[in-house]
This record gives sequence, C-alpha cells and structure tokens, in this order.
Amino acid sequence: MTDTQPVLVVNAGSSSLKYQVIDARSGRTAASGQVDRIGGAGRLTHTVGGETHERDVSCPDHATALEAARDALREHGPDLAELGLFAVGHRVVHGGQRFTEPVLVDDDVVAAITDLVPLAPLHNPANLEGIRSARRSFPDVPQVAVFDTAFHQTVPPRAHTYAVPAQWRDQHHVRRYGFHGTSHRFVSRRTAQLLGRRPEDCNVIVLHLGNGASACAVRGGRSVDTSMGLSPLEGLVMGTRSGDVDPALGGYLARVAGLDPTAYDEALNKASGLLGLAGISDLRELEERRTAGDEDAALAFEVMVYRLVKYVGAYAVALGHVDAIAFTGGIGENSAPVRGAVLGSLGLLGVVLDEPANAGGVPERRVTGPGSRIPAYVVPTNEELEIARACLAVLEGPGRV
Repeated sequence: MTDTQPVLVVNAGSSSLKYQVIDARSGRTAASGQVDRIGGAGRLTHTVGGETHERDVSCPDHATALEAARDALREHGPDLAELGLFAVGHRVVHGGQRFTEPVLVDDDVVAAITDLVPLAPLHNPANLEGIRSARRSFPDVPQVAVFDTAFHQTVPPRAHTYAVPAQWRDQHHVRRYGFHGTSHRFVSRRTAQLLGRRPEDCNVIVLHLGNGASACAVRGGRSVDTSMGLSPLEGLVMGTRSGDVDPALGGYLARVAGLDPTAYDEALNKASGLLGLAGISDLRELEERRTAGDEDAALAFEVMVYRLVKYVGAYAVALGHVDAIAFTGGIGENSAPVRGAVLGSLGLLGVVLDEPANAGGVPERRVTGPGSRIPAYVVPTNEELEIARACLAVLEGPGRV
C-alpha cells in the first residue's frame, strides 16, 4: 500500500467535462479543469499550482474532450503517466435500485447504466460517454462508478414509495431515488465533525443549493428522505427546474395548449424555476434585480425561499430532532441573502441567525448565534474527494465509503 493514491475524477455532463486529480488519502488536489462546449468549438480551463491556463480546443465529443484534458495535464502537470494513476472515478447520476454502493466498472456495469438511461435521459448518456472514453484512454487503470442515487438507497419505503399503480412501481421501477447523494454524504459527515460528534450520533438537514438544488434529511449518517424524486426535477425551486408542481399540470396543458410530453418535460426542466419566474436563472443577477426593486425577481426569491423553509420544517418533523442545518453548493455557500431568509423563517425551531457571520467569513463557518437551538453551518462540498475516497474503498477491500 502506497502513501499516495492519485485518482482522476471525471464528471461528464451533456456539453462539458469536469476533471480533477486528487489524492484519495490526503485529499490534496494536484490539478483541476473543465472542457466546455463539447460538440463544437470547445474551451478548456486547467488549474494547477494556483495558475490557470485557458485555450480553445476542438471537441466534437467526450473522447476528444478527455484527450484535451490529458494534453493539459502533460503540458502543465501533473503528468498522469509519471504520477502513477491509482484509479479513475466517475460520477454517474442514476444508479436505479441496483447500485447501492460505488462499483468497479466492467462491461456488465456499463450495460446496466445504459439500461437506466430512461430514468435519467439528460444525464446518464453523458456519464456513459465519460466512462467509455476513460476506459479507452486508460485501459490498464481501474475505473469506479459512483452514483448520485446510492446514498439515498437507505430512504425507507414510506418515504420513497409513490402512491401510484403497482404496475408502475413493479414493472417500471417508479419511486423516489434522490440525487446529489455524493454531496449530501460528504457534507453530512463534515457537519458531524464540526459538531464534534460521529455521523452515527447526529441528525442533519443538508441543503445542497445550486443551479440544481435538493434537501436531504440525514439520520445517523443515513439518508432517510430527500426532495428530488424519480428524476432531479422534483422538490425545490432551481435555476431552470420547476421543482414540485401539481401532477395534473401535464394533462391540463396537453388539453388547453396542445403541449406534448416531450415539450412539457423540456419546459419544466429548462424553462422553469427562477428562469420561468423572473426571466433569469443566475441567482446573483436575480438578487441584484431584487435589490433594485424588480417585482418578478422579488417573487422568484420568495417562492424559492418559501419552498426551502417548507422542506426544512417537514424534515425537522421527520427526523424528530435536528442537530444541525448545513448549507452547501454554489448558492448555499455563497448567498447570504438566501441563508438569511431561510434561517430567519425558522424561529419556531429556535434558530437564531448570526448576521455578521452569515454576511461573510471563512468558507466553512457557523452562521447562527450561540443561543440558537439548532446550529447552522456553511459547509463547502467536495464531491471529488468523496468520489476519490469511494475509489479507495472499492479497490482496497471491504469497508464503507
């Protein structure tokens, strides 16, 4: 067993590929980067040693994007061949009911992920492209798939079962799956550390807030409920996703507007949320417009916060008691107005906001006062480190991630 175990973490999206070289033991990041606009004239951004290098690259597909990343690593470091790559870890959005833990990738696993494409048509195909490209580029390096849904496989039947016909549930696997599991796992564990307790001994509500957003109730280190469902569309108000709507909405719009299922799905995923409410999906711009008196921006902010508060209240009841609330993700970590509005609405739970702490400070910090019955923290997520640790657990024998 060596002291260092460098892992290349790959997160392949529909039109982008993010990567990071990270030591699974120490957590130290050697390099990170992203290739945007896959499918045309791409753009590569590579950061190593505090320096960022950018250039245009031709990226017709994920294979060329990964090769561009390898070129950047060879040119600017670290060279993966010299480094002695331990594993390649892949984020996979949907693992269905089959994948409850990270797994070593083989042909059967690739086939199973392919079978799950109908459950995540916007995500799994891109994840598969990343896996296939990495297997070709690193044929002698173990590949590990880490599933967003796996952490939520502990959600009990009463919380993951939809009240729909049995055939839908049995034949088509309709149920709540949940997503952002890698982030929820990392943040809930880190929050337990901040409390000075073991994950098994505390209950945490994690709010992963970004362009995609989800809430998770974690009891004793295990997910017991989460806001996203069969797909990442359910739950909170997001950048372009609606979150919860009346299930009758699709049928109604088909009757009155002639909207077919594909157009309906597209609208709820890509034209709703903050974008649908205020015409913009970027929260920073929305907050600026709200401050300037824009009524649509103000309403969008209020709708988003109200939905968050409802989920926190529901999860507090579901958990029985709450030891901490954690904010993470791009919005959760950086938006003081969102945190302030949410925590300021939780007086019934005994939450007392510390306004100066909430307004600024170190990236990881407590943002509630000493008299708060429930402490709240900003906890930067590190999904890449969690994926690297998963590779270590899979490849070095039994044990839990």
